[in-house]
Amino acid sequence: MASSARPAPGRGRNWTELPEDVTASILSRLGAIEILTSAQMVCATWYNICKDPLMWCTVDLRDLDHQKHIHYDLEKMCRHAVDRSSGNLVGINVEDFGSDELLKYITNCSSGIKRLRLVRCDGITNEGLAKVASKLPLLEDLEISYCAFSHEPLEVVGSSCPLLKSFKFNNRWYRWSDEECDDDALAIAGTMHDLRHLQLFGNKLTNDGLLAILDHCPQLESLDLRQCFNLKLGGKLRRSCAEQMKKLWFPDDSTLDYEFDSAIDYHEDNAFGYSDIDLMSDDDKDYDFCNRKVEDDEEYDFNYGSGSDDCREVEDNDVYPWIV
Repeated sequence: MASSARPAPGRGRNWTELPEDVTASILSRLGAIEILTSAQMVCATWYNICKDPLMWCTVDLRDLDHQKHIHYDLEKMCRHAVDRSSGNLVGINVEDFGSDELLKYITNCSSGIKRLRLVRCDGITNEGLAKVASKLPLLEDLEISYCAFSHEPLEVVGSSCPLLKSFKFNNRWYRWSDEECDDDALAIAGTMHDLRHLQLFGNKLTNDGLLAILDHCPQLESLDLRQCFNLKLGGKLRRSCAEQMKKLWFPDDSTLDYEFDSAIDYHEDNAFGYSDIDLMSDDDKDYDFCNRKVEDDEEYDFNYGSGSDDCREVEDNDVYPWIV
């Protein structure tokens, strides 16, 4: 009986010999940080695939390993990723960094953004978000989680983005504050009339704000009100929500499937959903992730992209200008 062929001991599949379309499909599942710091440096073939603008239609700058990436300037990395998209950017996720200038750069370079996700972007202000809203006419999906935005830029976004269908505006609930505020709800009700999906985790809205949303967003079919403990959802209002929505989460519903830390906050210091490690003093941790200090002996041109809001063509030697 003929024996079946086996690969030589110690040899496995050579990943660099895969068809380019298969390789591109695999690499597209990585985040931007993994591509720019690791994958593109495997070989010349992978580097060329990673330079294809179609690889950068969606940019995910979610830093899942803070300690590993503390030597990278994520803002400059983001600019580089946006440049590689060559205007083809459709969706972008920015977490734990960002500034008004970065948001301005992104929107100046990309007129076709449909999905924007901002998480714990302390450096982006109300004014910064409001100023770029007019550059997002195709925006359909917006998430703002644990950022310090008021209702004012929400009104501008709602007025400037007529195609907006999904909006997540998530915050942490504070037991130390009994404030009631319908400003966010009224901004949504007043400008986002075509919403289908709305998540207001940990919001301070009251029954009046919820009624305004139900009255002015008639196409709404998914509503997440978890940890919105100012709401008193009984009787007619509860029935109205249940009848209008295909998917509905009440304030006391389970948060097991919620992406972020959903623990009730009893401390006034923790306003934006950080874990205990993020609240340590500078003496207790090695770095401040959002306000990294630049050392005097750095050898790389990490000022790439700064001082200009215009896109620039990516050169072959722009492999990792974000290294500090």
